[in-house]
Amino acid sequence: MVSTLSIGLLVGGTAKNMKSASVIACILYFPMLLFSGATLPFEVMPAAMQEIIRIFPLTQSIQLMKAAFLGLPIGNVLFPVTVMGTVTFICFGISVKCFKWE
Repeated sequence: MVSTLSIGLLVGGTAKNMKSASVIACILYFPMLLFSGATLPFEVMPAAMQEIIRIFPLTQSIQLMKAAFLGLPIGNVLFPVTVMGTVTFICFGISVKCFKWE
């Protein structure tokens, strides 16, 4: 949740006004939600697409929750946590530095 919200902070911090921020957020969040595994099953997507989508922070969190709820082996937890932490750190830092709304 924190890494996904930090992307929203980045959009809000770098956009010129609220209208452009909402358009940019829709462009960023819609594909992330569509391909994360929440709407379409992640396992039926082509392997090349899975590798690209695996970088999205929402995909990482959904995969971890799915493994925890179904009792599946979580495997390497370090990669998802690293991806989400890196996204959070970068987005939050840029948004704090660049915040400027009219």
